Amino acid sequence: MKKRKERPADEYAYVYVVKNPSYNDITLQAWDSVLYPGTPVVYDTRYGLDLGFIVSPAPQPEDYYRSGQSEVRGACLDFGPTSGVLVSEENEVDLSQPDVHQCEFCMGCQTAREPAKVKVTGNVDWIDHLATPAEMARHSENQAREERALLLCREKVAQHKLKMKLIAAHFLLGMDKLVFFFTSDNRVDFRDLVKDLSSVFKLRIELRQVGARDESRIIGGLSVCGRDFCCHCISDKMQAVSIKMAKEQNLSLNSLKISGPCGRLLCCLAFEYDYYVEEKSQMPSEGSRIKIDHELWKVGEVNILSRQVVLTASENRTLYIPFSVFSFDEEDGHWVVDQDYLDQLFSSD
Repeated sequence: MKKRKERPADEYAYVYVVKNPSYNDITLQAWDSVLYPGTPVVYDTRYGLDLGFIVSPAPQPEDYYRSGQSEVRGACLDFGPTSGVLVSEENEVDLSQPDVHQCEFCMGCQTAREPAKVKVTGNVDWIDHLATPAEMARHSENQAREERALLLCREKVAQHKLKMKLIAAHFLLGMDKLVFFFTSDNRVDFRDLVKDLSSVFKLRIELRQVGARDESRIIGGLSVCGRDFCCHCISDKMQAVSIKMAKEQNLSLNSLKISGPCGRLLCCLAFEYDYYVEEKSQMPSEGSRIKIDHELWKVGEVNILSRQVVLTASENRTLYIPFSVFSFDEEDGHWVVDQDYLDQLFSSD
């Protein structure tokens, strides 16, 4: 398969998020015309030329989170080929028609946005070409072969008495190469295994050792929230997650409750951490004291979800004060609560 000639770095083009469903490779790729979610393309992955699908147009600077932004938008998970018939209460829509865009009727989690040409800079590669029907047929054949290859490789691993757990096998579309993914607690000398597999498949064999989180990323599954693993359906660029993030979000510090099936801390802890830090920085810190009606009240909790500050005092008294009535007195250097709100609050007692 001949690779497309590289394009100039300063060329304007359409940039898309492309995902390889076999091992969850997610990357930005450029193309010179409009493509829609579900379009199959051949592009250069970390392992070589392979098949991927357009997920959406690449996020633009205005799409990213900005300080104080309350509207949150996520990536659509329901991309796929534009085929079939959608029946709604109003009418019946044939998605196979060329002038019908599937995202107009998508039940995904964001409003569809038309692609726009942008200046291609940074680490953005070019799509090699659009996948042909013959390549799609070959991809389907490869998927059927992968399960058999995985079973055979497991037999070979047992024969060589190697302490490794095979998790996936993948035939690359653009070259004669077979990649096996495995996990292991220690380094594995698999040179003899590779020679054995090469003689069987008559292909170039590559074995990739991955960690526990990568295993979940490749295989996929349902997390405790009932949705697909974040690392599998949103991004393959896994962020570092710490227990501090859970503490900042007032979550249980029980590792069993904040860990995923991979045994590591939940990836989603990192997604909202910056927002919690930003919001809490605009409110009195937990443990500080606020004077209300000639009495000091202690800040017990700053609840971002309910947007309330919980204040406690002697005799187990508790107040739930909304964020909107707090302000910082620059002159005195302490937090105060709006007096009109306090008058209304205590007058109703």
